[in-house]
This record gives sequence, C-alpha cells and structure tokens, in this order.
Amino acid sequence: MSDHAVKVEPDHTTASSGNKDNVVVTEELVLDTSPAASLSPPVPSCVPSAAGVQGSATPLASKDKARSRSKMGRDDRSTEGKVNTDIGYAISTHVGKHLNRLRGEKVLQIKCAGRVMQGKQETNGNSTHHRPRDRHEPGNKHQRKKKPVTVDTSKAKTSLEALKMSIKQLKWKEFPLGRRAACDIYWHGTSFHDNDHIVSGQVNKFPGMIEMLKKINLSRALRTMHELFPEEYNFYPRSWILPDEYQQFSAQIRGLKDSDAAAHRTFIVKPDSGSQGEGIYLIREASEVRLAAGSQARQAVVQEYVQRPLLIDKLKFDIRLYVLVKALEPLQIYIAKEGLTRFCTEPYQEPNQKNLSHVFMHLTNYSLNVQSDNFVHSDSQSTGSKRTFSSVLYRLASKGVDIKKVWSDVISLVIKTVIALVPELKVHYQADIPPGKPGPTCFQILGFDILLTKNLKPVLLEVNSNPSMRIEHEQEVAPGVFQYVSSPVDEDVKVCVIRDTLRLMDPGINKHGHPPPAGGGGAAQQGTVITSWPPRAGPPDKAPEEEPGDGLPTLCLKQVYPKYTKQFQYLCLVDRIATLFLRFLGIKGNMRLGPTAFRTFIRCCKLSNSNLPMASVDILYIDITRRWAASTQDSREAGQTPTQTHGMGLQAFVEAFFQLAGRRSKAALLRDQVASLLEVCEAHLDGPLSALPVAAAAAVSLEDRRSLSRGRAMAREASKLSPSSSSSSSSTTHPPPLCSPAAPRRAVSHDQRLQRSRHGPLRTNLEN
Repeated sequence: MSDHAVKVEPDHTTASSGNKDNVVVTEELVLDTSPAASLSPPVPSCVPSAAGVQGSATPLASKDKARSRSKMGRDDRSTEGKVNTDIGYAISTHVGKHLNRLRGEKVLQIKCAGRVMQGKQETNGNSTHHRPRDRHEPGNKHQRKKKPVTVDTSKAKTSLEALKMSIKQLKWKEFPLGRRAACDIYWHGTSFHDNDHIVSGQVNKFPGMIEMLKKINLSRALRTMHELFPEEYNFYPRSWILPDEYQQFSAQIRGLKDSDAAAHRTFIVKPDSGSQGEGIYLIREASEVRLAAGSQARQAVVQEYVQRPLLIDKLKFDIRLYVLVKALEPLQIYIAKEGLTRFCTEPYQEPNQKNLSHVFMHLTNYSLNVQSDNFVHSDSQSTGSKRTFSSVLYRLASKGVDIKKVWSDVISLVIKTVIALVPELKVHYQADIPPGKPGPTCFQILGFDILLTKNLKPVLLEVNSNPSMRIEHEQEVAPGVFQYVSSPVDEDVKVCVIRDTLRLMDPGINKHGHPPPAGGGGAAQQGTVITSWPPRAGPPDKAPEEEPGDGLPTLCLKQVYPKYTKQFQYLCLVDRIATLFLRFLGIKGNMRLGPTAFRTFIRCCKLSNSNLPMASVDILYIDITRRWAASTQDSREAGQTPTQTHGMGLQAFVEAFFQLAGRRSKAALLRDQVASLLEVCEAHLDGPLSALPVAAAAAVSLEDRRSLSRGRAMAREASKLSPSSSSSSSSTTHPPPLCSPAAPRRAVSHDQRLQRSRHGPLRTNLEN
C-alpha cells in the first residue's frame, strides 16, 4: 500500500482562539486512515487545491494549483511526510498507480475527534485554510437534490386515490389541478385525447387503444392471427360479428345440430362497446339473439361459451392480470406478478335452458356480483369473493398443480395478444403523433381477463383498455346508509401496479439510459423455455421484500418482451405488413390507403405481371374497400375529428395482401405464402426508392402518371409533325420506370416545387 501523505497544516489564524478543527487539505481524495501511516514534518503544497474541485478558488489559489500540477510527478514519488504532532491526527491516501482506479472520486475523510469533516477552502496571504461549509451554500449536497418528477393527475378520475398513494411513496410531485408548465407524466382516466394540448412528456394512454380493444376489433385482430397461426392462437373462443355475420352463425348452429342432435352448445353475446357486464347474455339458438331492427342494430360479438371452467369452492372465477405496454417501437411488455381473482356468488352448474339467465352463476364481472347478497368483502387475500391470484395459485400448488406451467401459458397468451394488437396501434399512433411532430410518448396499463378451463388451459375472455383502479368499495354501514371503505386486496395489488409503472417510466432513468430496476428482466437466450416466476410462491398475506437502497419493494412488474423475443418473433408477419402500409400512406394524420398509393405499392414491389395486370389490381382494391367500408364504423375515438370514410384501412390492406400472396405462391400454408411475398416486397423496397419519405413516394406515383400522360401526348404530336424523329422524341419525353434511379430524383424535385408553392404547415408535412 502506498504511504503517500497529504499535507495538513493548522490554521494559525484561528488556533489562538481555541478552534483546532480548521485544517488545510490540498486535495479531496479517498483517504486511508490506516494506523500504519507514518508522520512527517510539513512539506510544501504539491497536490492540486481543493478549491479547484469546489469551484470557489481565489486567483492566488489558482496559481498554487498551477504550481502543484508541475510538481505532482515529483512529489508522487515521495513515500512519507510529517504533520504537526500537536494536532493529534494523521491522514494518508492512495495515489500514484491507484489514482486511475479512483476515477475522480472526491471524498474527504478526516479522522479528528472521532468525526468526518468537510470544509470549504479560504486563502489568507500565502496560507490556505478550510472552514466548515454552511449547509445552505451553493454546491452543498443539500442543494443538489434530485429534481422530483412531476405528475399531472387532473384527468385521473377513478384511479386517483391509488395514484396519489403511489406518488407519495415515490416522493414525486403531484399537480391535481394541472400545471401551466409541462409535466413529466400525464395520467389520463379514459383516453389519450383527454388532453389534446400535450406536446412533451409521457401519457399513460395510447391513441387508438380504446377502439382496438372493443370486442369486434379485438376479435378481428385475433382472427387474422389465427388464420396465419391456428395452433398458436387457439386461446380465444370462436367468434362471430353481429349483425354482419349472423347468417354464418345461424349456419354454424344448424350444422352442429345436424351432426349431433343431442349436442346443445351454449353461446355468449357481448355488446361491442359494453363494459362491467352490461348487455351480456347467454343463448342456445340463433333466434335468441337480440338484434334491433333497421340501421339501429347494435353491434356485438357472439362467442362459444366455455362450459367446463376450473372451479374453486364450487364457484366459477376469472383472473384479472395487469399488463404494462411500455412502448411500441421497440415493443416492451411487462406483466404484474400479482393479480386478482373474481368469483361468482352462486355455485356453478353447466348451462341449461333453466339457468341461462343466472348471471351470478355464469358471469364473473365484479360490478354484477357485488350486487348479490352472497358477495363477501374480505380483508384477507385468500378468502371472500375477490382474492389475490397468488393465493389461488398457492392453493392449486398444494393440490399438486404445476403452477409454473400455468404461468408459462399465461405469459404466452399475453405476448401473443399484444403482438396481434400492435400493427393497428402503430397506425393510430402515427396518425396522432406523426414522425417529426412534437408530441408525448405513451405507455398503458391493460387489464387481461383470463379464464382457466378444467384442464388448466388459459382462455382469453377480453382485454380492457381502462381497467378499474379503484381501491375502495361501497358498503352499507347502516340500514340505507352507504359509504366507500378501503379494500385491502385491491390496494395491495393496484397501488403496486401503478407505483411500479411510474418507476419504470421515470424520465430520469429513461433519459440517461440507466438499466431498469430489479425485476426488469433481460434478453433471453435462444431456445429458452418460458418458466417464469410464480407470483410469490409462498403462503398468501406474506409481505413483499424491500429493494435495497430506496426502501421501496421489489418491482411487481416482470418484463416478458423483448425478453422472449426469439420465441415469438416469427409471429410478427402482420406487423411487417403494417410497416409496408405505413410506408405508402403518404399524408400525415391519414389512416387509409387511397387507390393511387395502392397502385404505387404494387409498382414499387413489382407485383404486377401478366397474371395480375393493373386492371385486376384496381378491381381488387375496389372490392375489398367497399366490403370493409360497409362493415366498419368510424375508427376514431370520441373527441377526435372524423376519419376518411373512403380508402383502405390496415385490416383491409392485410386481406388484400393475403390474396396477393395466394396468387403468387404455391405454398400450402398461408403463413408461408405471406412470408414469401413479404420477402419480395422488402427486397424491392431496399432499392433507391426506400430512402424517400412516404410523401415523396406518393408524389412519385402522381407525378409518374402525369408525366407519362404528357410524354405520350407529346410523342403523338411529334410523330405527326416529323415521323422520322418520333423515336427520339419518345425516348426523351417518356419518363423512366418508377423504380429506376431517375424516378427518385424526379420525385424529389417535384416535392421541392410543391414546397416552394405551398404554405408552411403543408411544407412541413411534405418534408416528413
């Protein structure tokens, strides 16, 4: 160990008054107060002054600092020094070869009267002194506290109480009435558009999420994935969209009766925009569907009913899991380790004609069962009509159930469902926050409702864009007197979910690229099997462990994607189709593909040939667009401007892509056909045109058609005047092929002309 000593001198100015705590220290370093350090007489200052570190040096101190640099090399070879023995203390430090290891740490430790001192440097003539630093002076550690994260909770609504508790635990700053200046996080209760004036920060809602998680759109997205991967997407009950597919549903019931007259299947009808169990009912015949007449027919989804669910205490139950979608690009998914189980309040029996209307037996919705006289409010996590998911898993494990396998299947279900939703969400996101436009980033907590069958297979019931975050319930405290009282089970689960979501979205962590806190997970190795945690596999009511350092519990959110990317990457075919779709949209805020843009897509990917002429392309576009226009409503959320009623949306484009893939490929499976066509398109788009902005690509199509028309007209005129020059005239006036190197140059020049002739906002749109 190096015994190099740092010079320390008594403060002769104040020593006479009895103050012996003021000493001279020439550098703030990590010091060693080892008893083996020897004492030596004072030597001239040779180490940079501490004032250089604290930023308050006088001119004389700066000169001493300059002289000290020139002498450092010589004095570093010194092995011992002495100090005045009247002070009664010694200081030694590691320097020289250990200086690089210190990496600039500036920590002063002075062993004097049993305490560690910090001082501020003063100069008096030729001597330099230290005095105790006032705690309110600039540069003091008390003045360098981390700036608290600001959260706007003015739109939080029903999640307000849990959010307030989470902010208080994190010691962040809440603005319940909003703030004129920008906040770091905005917490909305319903939609991304609760506040349309946010240009920075983070919002806890994605644009378009409400629409995507309506029953019809969710069913369509999962149906599309089931066409590509029938074995992977068999966790969602077979569904029909009403009234559009009523005839197909009726034919299905007739077919079941013809094949087995004794079979009586049960179906459940769910309104498209329903929530909290409103409007849900069971049927056994197609004629029992309640459809209003005329154009006022209410849209709904009818599904096969799961007749043999897993029962506990003879009661049917479902699982509410909380899933955080932290980002779309790249996709990041977290699952809460703890969830809720909601029990029915009437013993379960398989459905028959007599009990179809018993909602307390068949429907697990909390908002319905809480109205039952049999509903039990409990302070325990393992009893009552609402319990924690970990208590149910603990009970299943005690009966020999492999709960790791159950969790593996649940995680797989969640990841596959989010992958099915992401393509459409990206279209909504780009329509509301186009590239280059100021806007916030988004994240969102989703509520997955999952049912376990008798053989422990998880079945997805629905996904909620606004899961309830209430931590209290209404209770009758006296006859006819109701008040809201705290629900310990809800508080334990929901406060943790909100608090740890905020921790993951901490702008300080995201800005500086720090790794996520413990529990975030990392990238999985290829071939890894999903055997993730069971949530607290111990007895229920056990307190969570605290995370060292900040006093907060360990994160209750577990990263599952991109941790398991390699296992699910092959499912992202529709996401790649959505990338093509976004590329050719052309106009900011647009969510539908026009006929010109669709033809541009066909040309750029070189899909037109003798088997698929452009006339067939136009017919394909018209047929699919008309069919989807008749079956879809306005795809924007409440409060937004109406979208185009004409054009091809993403789901229609996916259908057209499937048809094009079937014409070009002879593969037996649809997913192989689609993958083959994607490779063709992506290979052609990697050429010169791929570097153009989307608006420029649309301009290429329009300008190409106009140039082609003008060129042919000029060629015809030239041939009339001079037949001999017709060939040369044609070669010079006809535009080059669309994907040739000259086409991008023409598109860019056309784009520049448009920029010069239009106003600023449109110019910005074209540039992006």
